[in-house]
Amino acid sequence: MCQVDEGYHGQLESQEVPSVSTKCVKCKGGTAVVVIRAGDTYCRDCFKEYFIHKFRAMLGKNRIIFPGEKVLLAVSGGPSSCSMLSQVQEGLSQNAHKKLRFIPGIVYIDEGGAVGQSMEERQGTVSELQALFKATGFPFHIVPLEQVLDLPSSVVVTAPSPSERPASTYKAAVDHFIQSDSSRCVTPQKQDETSPPDVHESQTQLLQQLIGSAKTLTAREDLLNTLRQHLLVHTARTEGYCKLMLGDNCTRLAVKLLTSISLGRGAQLAQDTGFSDSRYGDIISVRPMRDYSTKEIAYYNHLFNVPSVFIPGLDTKTTDKASIQRLTESFVTKLQADFPSTVSTIYRTSEKLQTACKSSSNADPCARCLLCMCALDTTVENASAFQATLISEQLSQTKSLGTNSAAFPKQSPAPVQSEPAPTGQCCSSGGGGDCGRTAEGGGCCSSAKVAETTDVRSLLCYSCQLTIKDMSSVECLPQYILSEAQKRQRRCQMREEISEFLLDEGN
Repeated sequence: MCQVDEGYHGQLESQEVPSVSTKCVKCKGGTAVVVIRAGDTYCRDCFKEYFIHKFRAMLGKNRIIFPGEKVLLAVSGGPSSCSMLSQVQEGLSQNAHKKLRFIPGIVYIDEGGAVGQSMEERQGTVSELQALFKATGFPFHIVPLEQVLDLPSSVVVTAPSPSERPASTYKAAVDHFIQSDSSRCVTPQKQDETSPPDVHESQTQLLQQLIGSAKTLTAREDLLNTLRQHLLVHTARTEGYCKLMLGDNCTRLAVKLLTSISLGRGAQLAQDTGFSDSRYGDIISVRPMRDYSTKEIAYYNHLFNVPSVFIPGLDTKTTDKASIQRLTESFVTKLQADFPSTVSTIYRTSEKLQTACKSSSNADPCARCLLCMCALDTTVENASAFQATLISEQLSQTKSLGTNSAAFPKQSPAPVQSEPAPTGQCCSSGGGGDCGRTAEGGGCCSSAKVAETTDVRSLLCYSCQLTIKDMSSVECLPQYILSEAQKRQRRCQMREEISEFLLDEGN
């Protein structure tokens, strides 16, 4: 214990703080301007070379983008996607050491209507991005999110992929490309000078009603990501692109991995965080920025004046506990500040994940989720955690309604059932006839059609079921999703009716 007459005249020992080298670790001569990690200091020129090499190495190692292919760059205006655009522009320049060999295009999804921006604010943002895109010389497409309400139902159908070329043929394709007139193949297309499409106020209101139908911010963000992905795929298909390049960086993917686990998307982690994603068949999404941390991107953009545009989102100015996505991001970033290897550890774990069963693009459409297009993870055995969750949920609903149920369905515990058709009205013409099903005791087929339009949860994976469960009404979903749901339900019903006449898959 401390004493009154105790002396404190002895010298205090000062702890030595490890010093950071002021010399570049690569060239050993230049003055370091960037400290990426402890012991990794780079000068300006070496850092630029390191940054560019990492982007080229990611594309060259995976060998998915073949020479001459059209690639659509999804640019949101943020630092990561704008840095990706700068790397592609650098790789196609005349003084590039190893030039990129694909034909780029740019797409920007205007989400101002979903977050409540005024038309003047949206036009100001679009003007800034138009000036940025025109400086690149690449063709660009500015698509408002309201167009997702008019998409065809083919967006949520896996299109047959073109003849797949194995990675072993990549070198032969490069040699053939070099021998041919390569300068003609990689010349970007002429820029489109068309103005962005006009957005009607009624469409913006319908979009806001759709996003607002989700009760929680977690469900709204998940629904917005799904709609954005559908619109990106549709734009790539209509404009003739076969690859879609996303700007997800290492920090974002680490947050996404933990968020997906929290939202019940464990079965889809390999597709959500991997380098390539082929769930749509003909359009393959790639993530070449997945090796960069947010810190590296911020340093590069600052040193080399890469412009970016701040665009508010649904989680702008919200608290850390506003949503699962926001809470996970706050947890990872704060932990990264004290433990610098946090993001890299989570990211390296995601690299080892693989899908257990890769379903081909020609598989049954009913075996894929209606929203995220991943393989359904709800077709499991009775003795599983998923079935236990459904039974527990139905028991609580049965108790609240005061009914007693003896059997539990295997799929959605509480599909929303519409009122049956009134007595005497049938689907036959005139309303006075009979379609034939009433005599069999099955009821009019019109009532079955009404009921099938609302039973959407059975066509979704577990995570998307949670999102739909948080919505006030399923009827708020876009028409292309509801029409595809009816089509899948009719196909499944037809398959059950003729199941006795079908051969087994083993035969």
